[in-house]
Amino acid sequence: MQVGEIVRDHVLNELRQQSAESLSAIAFETAADKIYVIDRSVETIMLPALVEHLQPLLSFVLICEGVNDEQPLPFPADCPIDECQARLIIDPIDGTRPIMYNKRSAWWLAGLAPNLGEQTGLRDVEIAVQVEIPTTRAALTDTLWAIRGQGAHGETVNLFTGERTAFLPRPSGATTISGGFASFFHPFPGGKEVFAAIEEELTLEIIGGLEQSKTAMFDEQYLSTGGQLYELMVGRDRMLVDVRGLLYERFAREGQATGHACHPYDLCTALIAEECGVEITSGAGEPLNATLDTTSDVSWIGYANRTIRKEVEPVLMRLLAKHQLI
Repeated sequence: MQVGEIVRDHVLNELRQQSAESLSAIAFETAADKIYVIDRSVETIMLPALVEHLQPLLSFVLICEGVNDEQPLPFPADCPIDECQARLIIDPIDGTRPIMYNKRSAWWLAGLAPNLGEQTGLRDVEIAVQVEIPTTRAALTDTLWAIRGQGAHGETVNLFTGERTAFLPRPSGATTISGGFASFFHPFPGGKEVFAAIEEELTLEIIGGLEQSKTAMFDEQYLSTGGQLYELMVGRDRMLVDVRGLLYERFAREGQATGHACHPYDLCTALIAEECGVEITSGAGEPLNATLDTTSDVSWIGYANRTIRKEVEPVLMRLLAKHQLI
């Protein structure tokens, strides 16, 4: 948590001192994603913070977008990878695109799992933390964390006074997606027509036809997976479907170009959502899992509670199959 707060404060200082144009310049590209200047600046303070705050507690292997995509990085540096006690997967800034323009909060995400070798996966994460990186206009910022089997916890920090207030994240208790935020995530060009068709068909079947001057469901495209999980955890969203990975598998089969999908580091804090009652599955409705790396595409679905999952999942799975995604 301390490391995440160090990153948060660093990014806020960068936002206050530099222009959006300079922070949004592309530093380089990796197999995982484009790495922007604002991403690169975080490494200079995050790696020393990990040495100071986590390395004295245990040896670990770092898996981190933009830092070491080619090879996991051991801490201490001279510790053989297979002898490290844990694997730590981090997304230094999840939501780079909105935060570098000072539009909306990004998140620092971290998941810690015992070192089970290269096959260590999301289901092995035992401790997860996500720290909000707010815009410069914010007065408050949230941090959430969980230890497997011990529930989810949260804390709100007043950025001006330093006051900390504990809270328990609580997903929505609604019994239907009707009248709430329930989104199919499709932020980038390519395949929007497929997701729009599935969304329309699902809404029609579950909610029924539109009524004059009434809204059946609300859609939102929050460009941060950690942010999407947060919205589910605190009761604002009822469902989130991100099956870009499945769509791009179909595109690959058809010989079409593929795009950018969710990766394991984006979902390394899914444990927190699950600990507070959010139901999370793979894109095919199975238990969510993925190897802890920076390149694998991951599709996932989040339901605020079991009742909403029972309402939506049978219809959604049938429609995904109809559109050749599963």
